[in-house]
Amino acid sequence: MRGAGGTSGGLGQFFIGFIMMCGGFYLLLNAISVSSNFGMGARLYGVSAFGGNYSITSGIIMIPFMIGIGIIFYNSKNILGWLLALGSITGLIFGVISSIRFSFKTMSAFDLITILVLAIGGLGLFLRSLKNMDSSQTE
Repeated sequence: MRGAGGTSGGLGQFFIGFIMMCGGFYLLLNAISVSSNFGMGARLYGVSAFGGNYSITSGIIMIPFMIGIGIIFYNSKNILGWLLALGSITGLIFGVISSIRFSFKTMSAFDLITILVLAIGGLGLFLRSLKNMDSSQTE
């Protein structure tokens, strides 16, 4: 009988490693807090020109988007409309991504060590079950 992935590795190691890995990475990702300060008045990009600092907000970036959509509906073959619409959406997506903040929730060292042992140990056990083992290693 073949083991996990058609190799001679054990099915028990495969399932135990998979369960440990899933549990550990779930707990690790559950301990991460994600927040954002994105809004229609949030500053996405800053420009320094003519002796002043100017902010490009997410509301301002919608103006070229609306103009581009209007041009596209008027003439769908106009490249300027497509550039304005796609450029505005791209800028908006990058602005949203750049405004995201990640932080760890407060936990004890024991909790963190347990999570890391489950995640990384499970990954190692899972990968070991997928490797071919000759008869000298299985004894």
